[in-house]
Amino acid sequence: MSTPDVGTADVNTPDAGTAAPAVAISVASPLPGRLIPLGEVPDPVFAKGLVGGGAAVVPDDDAGVLTAVAPLDGRVIKVMPHAYIVQHASGPAVLVHVGIDTVGLKGEGFTVIAQKGDQVKAGDAMISVDVTFVRSMNLSMCSPVVLLDSKPDAIDSPASGARVEAGGHLFNLPGQ
Repeated sequence: MSTPDVGTADVNTPDAGTAAPAVAISVASPLPGRLIPLGEVPDPVFAKGLVGGGAAVVPDDDAGVLTAVAPLDGRVIKVMPHAYIVQHASGPAVLVHVGIDTVGLKGEGFTVIAQKGDQVKAGDAMISVDVTFVRSMNLSMCSPVVLLDSKPDAIDSPASGARVEAGGHLFNLPGQ
């Protein structure tokens, strides 16, 4: 397994992932599927919380082509075919990594919809992914959603196996 290739985020606040917003901020699921805690993600960088705390979504086996959506209202800090970061106006930034080791596909099977600098609302289309193609390359579609620069246990893990729809509630930012 490799370190997630998300590059250096242009996050304006030094403690972007740990700043406590004034009001509760719900982080939405980017994809429909089955929820799992980060500790069950088949990549040690995510499973050990080295990128931050969060949860993951595993799309259904028959998913086909899906549109991954913004996890919260904010500005797109970085977008690549397989991953993106959205930063809330109050500071926290959330990484969505679509699949595990999908950077190796070099964009094949993915279409970028949003652009760096875009202002988005939770549920706005970010990228599309051909789940069937990714799985045909023997890659996992397990998709971590991580509060950057947070402690591994900063997010209350969802119950493993619960079902969520794209745009549905995944977790609240800490301190909410």
